[in-house]
Amino acid sequence: MKPGQDGYAVAVVGATGAVGREMLAVLEERAFPISSLRLFASSRSAGEDLLFRGRAIEVEVLPEEAPSGIDLVLFSAGSGISLEHAVGFGTTGAVVIDNSSAFRMDSAVPLVVPEVNGQRAFDALGPNGKNIIANPNCSTIQLAVALWPLHEAFGLQRVVVSTYQSVSGAGQAGIDELSQQVIALLNSGEAATPKAFPHSIAFNCIPAIGSFRDDGYTDEEWKLVAETRRILQAPYLKVVPTCVRVPVFASHSESVLVEFKGKVTSKQVRAALYNGEGISLLDAPDDDVYPMNFPTAGTDDVFVGRIRQAPDDDSAVAMWVVADNLRKGAALNAVQIAELLVEGPEEDE
Repeated sequence: MKPGQDGYAVAVVGATGAVGREMLAVLEERAFPISSLRLFASSRSAGEDLLFRGRAIEVEVLPEEAPSGIDLVLFSAGSGISLEHAVGFGTTGAVVIDNSSAFRMDSAVPLVVPEVNGQRAFDALGPNGKNIIANPNCSTIQLAVALWPLHEAFGLQRVVVSTYQSVSGAGQAGIDELSQQVIALLNSGEAATPKAFPHSIAFNCIPAIGSFRDDGYTDEEWKLVAETRRILQAPYLKVVPTCVRVPVFASHSESVLVEFKGKVTSKQVRAALYNGEGISLLDAPDDDVYPMNFPTAGTDDVFVGRIRQAPDDDSAVAMWVVADNLRKGAALNAVQIAELLVEGPEEDE
């Protein structure tokens, strides 16, 4: 990906959504080299102005034909829009980083978490590539970051993961629904009929995210299985997921039991995680120090704590993993992929 004289011509598709706005914030915070920026969204948002680096940029309707002259496109408008438009952008020479599920299991599209398999991003630019790179699901990203140093050091046998996913994972509609239901319940004791979720989310936990499959798991849960295996290049890894929507606004939490191929102590796990890229340890339970949603909102790392040996099992360790799903789980991961492309592939020594 070669820049122009003043940087890259960048576009964001789905710019007015929760993740799209976060993408703009991360691009600005990290001073990504941008020469021009175009913002696309649906007709409902056309004409709206969004601020970027102190300048108002008008939101455009995404045209049927991909415009030329764009180097990098960040997509966060849903899989339908990605399937309809991403390939078109790719054929113009633009590199697409897609935040939807549209291409995650496409063997010709790399599925990338920079701390784990960042160099795979360059496969998209090769002769067999589509100029498209897939951003994994939010809960998968933080899980993969936490598992990778353990997989490298000890080898994974089985992972049992339960997610506690914030309402922002359902976009602005999820955030608004929790806010409105809490206010209504406190004021009148009754909440409006839920729209973003199948049940009222205020003061409630919903053990179902996405549609149910024939095997009893949801498609959100199956993403954790399939995407984790692909990112870690561990096709036979056993993953048992349960995904739960919880009434918090930001950050996803995960309870993770990791079973290894041999004996591994919690001390060894702690040391491996301490040296892991993009990981911050918050693991002093005697002092009430462990990862939580509110303190991690707006941060970039994957936070791990409550690291402890499984009872009566010297080859399994439990831990608690938290990350901001809009940042590391979506926008930041996408921008980190773009930064890798700017840096270029690693040279063999």
